[in-house]
Amino acid sequence: MKTSPMTRNLALAAIALLLAACGGKSTVREPTPLTEIKNPQIKPVSVWSAHAGDGSGGRVSGLRLNLQPDALYTADVSGGVYAYSRDKGKLLWKTQTGARVISGPSVSGDQITVGTLDAEVIALKRADGTEMWRSKTSSEVIGSPAGEGDLVIARSVDGRVHGLSAAAGERLWTFDRDVPNLVLRGSSAPLLIGDRAYIGMDNGRVASLRMNDGQPVWEQAVSVPSGRTELERLTDVDADLLDGPDCIIAASFGGEIACLEAESGEALWRRSIRSYTGMAASEDRLFVTDDVGTVWGLDLRTGAAAWKQEGLAYRRLSAPAYFGGYVVVGDLEGYLHWLDPSTGAFVARVKVGSDPIVQAPVSGDDKLYVMNTMGRIAAIESRKPKH
Repeated sequence: MKTSPMTRNLALAAIALLLAACGGKSTVREPTPLTEIKNPQIKPVSVWSAHAGDGSGGRVSGLRLNLQPDALYTADVSGGVYAYSRDKGKLLWKTQTGARVISGPSVSGDQITVGTLDAEVIALKRADGTEMWRSKTSSEVIGSPAGEGDLVIARSVDGRVHGLSAAAGERLWTFDRDVPNLVLRGSSAPLLIGDRAYIGMDNGRVASLRMNDGQPVWEQAVSVPSGRTELERLTDVDADLLDGPDCIIAASFGGEIACLEAESGEALWRRSIRSYTGMAASEDRLFVTDDVGTVWGLDLRTGAAAWKQEGLAYRRLSAPAYFGGYVVVGDLEGYLHWLDPSTGAFVARVKVGSDPIVQAPVSGDDKLYVMNTMGRIAAIESRKPKH
């Protein structure tokens, strides 16, 4: 049986209560107060800012910044899609889709795609935002679509994955899996590598699909449901999958992070961490924010814990970014926190507006780009502090 939109909305309310609780208790935990960073190692400076419409408007969404060589792309829930210059934040173009955009944009070739609350994928011309096509799916597309070559792949919240023609949006194939009765409000984006599409699912599993026909090559459990209640049995893989060294790294709300061999799905290592936000990596470290606001530094090849930083507990952290040799995470009050990747110690902090930062900051060559839930974008440089 498919999960209805009403059931999923009820699930969102339940999860909001769950995430505010500690260890299953009903007591709402206050965000951990911030402590002063003495002798910060860097000075983050905002060099430009812009406002992309309404952002997500506070909704749970897959809206994000997408940094490309030609522009910084984003979208808002009121249907706007935007392209900004990377250096000064100049608006290069804006288009109004007239849809309730909830995910993306993704960029592939000369095309940009977004997903909507009204079960659509919309494709636009990369050069100026002109609409190319829109295609109906079976339900909301909260996870960002992904494009590669002649194909666009979109996962909808009812458990279906759709392979669409990049040229005209026609449906070429569908992969279908049932979803549990209670799930997190969110979806990871498909990860496309070579001729495979890797899909994180609400049942706690990852599937490897052939891109040409959508047939499964393998499915592997990241986390298995456990516990007496449906809340305790949540296992969603909602964080975006990560292309790791010789494996696909997946994080589950059920309490496991797994490194899955790309060809076979065999688990090379597992680590007990409960996450729904996301991950980032350096050459030798994997960085993860968990469900209670702990930031973890793991060995990328073994999953062993190198450090954990608990000073941001209950601050509803974004997924991390790795920028300029540091780990950066956002929080519910609009702060960005810089951490030492070797120890997890705080090295700098800056406030970017007062609204939550829930999507991972995006790392460029010389700037870090961040967008809060109300659409404010900031480009930040790291400079040497004056002591």
